[in-house]
Amino acid sequence: MNFSKLTRYVPALEWGRKYNSDALSNDLIAAVIVTIMLVPQSLAYALLAGLPPEAGIYASIVPIIFYAIFGTSRALAVGPVAVVSLMTAAAVGQVAEAGTMGYAMAALTLALLSGVMLLLMGVFRLGFIANFLSHPVIAGFITASGILIAASQLGHVLGVKTTGHTLPEMIESLVVGLPTMNWITAIIGIAATAFLFWVRKGLKPLLLSKGVPPRLADVLTKAGPVAAVVVTTVVVWLFGLENHGVKVVGDVPQSLPPLTMPDLSPSLVGQLFVPALLITVIGFVESISVAQTLAAKKRQRIDPDQELIGLGAANIGAAFTGGYPVTGGFARSVVNFDAGAETPAAGAFTAIGLAIAAVALTPLVYFLPKATLAATIIVAVLSLVDLSILKRSWGYSRPDFIAVAATILLTLLLGVETGVSAGVGLSVVLYLFKTSRPHIAEVGLVPNTQHFRNIKRHTVETHPSLLTIRIDESLYFANARFLEDYVYNRVQKDCELKNVVFMFSAVNEVDLSALESLEAINSRLKDMNIMLHLSEVKGPVMDRLKRSHLLHDLSGEVFLSQFDAMHKLTPMKATAAE
Repeated sequence: MNFSKLTRYVPALEWGRKYNSDALSNDLIAAVIVTIMLVPQSLAYALLAGLPPEAGIYASIVPIIFYAIFGTSRALAVGPVAVVSLMTAAAVGQVAEAGTMGYAMAALTLALLSGVMLLLMGVFRLGFIANFLSHPVIAGFITASGILIAASQLGHVLGVKTTGHTLPEMIESLVVGLPTMNWITAIIGIAATAFLFWVRKGLKPLLLSKGVPPRLADVLTKAGPVAAVVVTTVVVWLFGLENHGVKVVGDVPQSLPPLTMPDLSPSLVGQLFVPALLITVIGFVESISVAQTLAAKKRQRIDPDQELIGLGAANIGAAFTGGYPVTGGFARSVVNFDAGAETPAAGAFTAIGLAIAAVALTPLVYFLPKATLAATIIVAVLSLVDLSILKRSWGYSRPDFIAVAATILLTLLLGVETGVSAGVGLSVVLYLFKTSRPHIAEVGLVPNTQHFRNIKRHTVETHPSLLTIRIDESLYFANARFLEDYVYNRVQKDCELKNVVFMFSAVNEVDLSALESLEAINSRLKDMNIMLHLSEVKGPVMDRLKRSHLLHDLSGEVFLSQFDAMHKLTPMKATAAE
């Protein structure tokens, strides 16, 4: 394998050759900032996934290093994210009880399955599969997931035990548990939440008004969760609030990520296969969207298929080092980008920083209240909630509104797996419905031009013996019969008609079912003494048609342009259409 081909699968070899001291200093600064942000965030997301807090840190070390070697984004920060953590809890919660060894083993298996799926999709260049998740479905799913995640953390904020994976179940358990609310926990949780909301919106303007340099103000704002963690931890330790019912993180092992082995029993793999597939697709879509957005700002290129390999390696790394499924996170990637990360080495330095934290700093989080971690999650995920998508989609496209609304409602009411599965299915069904009834326009010549437009929208020239139909969609099995019915209904009303022209300027594909429909239309029109012609057929479509009998049996001709067709088929002067 030559070097250029090797760099295709190991991009680190490419950027590593050009690495210099300037890139090193920028990457180190970015790594320090992201590490400060990731320590509380990793602990919080592990809590969301129903795993021990150290699992969040473990999932942020080896996966980042593997992605730095195999990924193509210079700024993407890989690790636990809110949506994937929620999906992990929903999937693993169906096969094991939270807090048990079986639960942690199932999370490892889920990460391995997702990693293998991503890796295979990358090797076989199957990144297009993610295209089946339309933007409305993604927007609806992320919005609903944000609401679910925030609702799931209210119990921790208030000191109430909650259960369930759907919004009604969470609300019911919260209401039932309110009489047992721990007021000290509630005060800590609500205060931390309010502080973090203020930090996100008000701290940076305040610092700038005091003359703090913009970059330092940005770093201090991003470090807001760290301040909340430090203050609430000290308060709990100082006043012994753990003895008053305040739930704390407790003992976190002082160690580097351990070597772990996922459970590969056929029954468990079978139970987790579909959830792993959903996590794979959702995680890839989220990651590639962030990577491409950040790359565009620096005119860099992202290879989606190689991204699949990088994310696959990251998840496999998580599976064997005590983690759970990971992907590229929006918040941490933006922080990494804004902090000046030049190469994926920034991620590797972040991993080193987290490894140091795992070894040296974990005893310091013993008294960290879970209410603070829950507040961190709530503030982070509520930025994902975008209910305005409902208004925008309603005004622009009713089918897209149906997809968004259905995805949100089903995710909230039935859970994340059902919601995203239904959203994908509904998107495909709506697409098939729309394309099964393609826009077909009867067109005429715009006076004094060679352009043809819809007779219902423009004043155009037509001829009673000629019917020109512009088909604004590729022809395939779902819409072939619709075209037949349209043509038959139209020609039966017109006794003067002698020629029908199909204007193929918008047709990019004709499958076998549509080909048979075209042959049937040609035969039936011939029986009615009407000739069928084609115009403006694209090269690839013509290449396919030449391999069929249609062109040989065609009663009319194939014209290079619609103007040529009208010029030859209407010797009399065209009259203006009414």
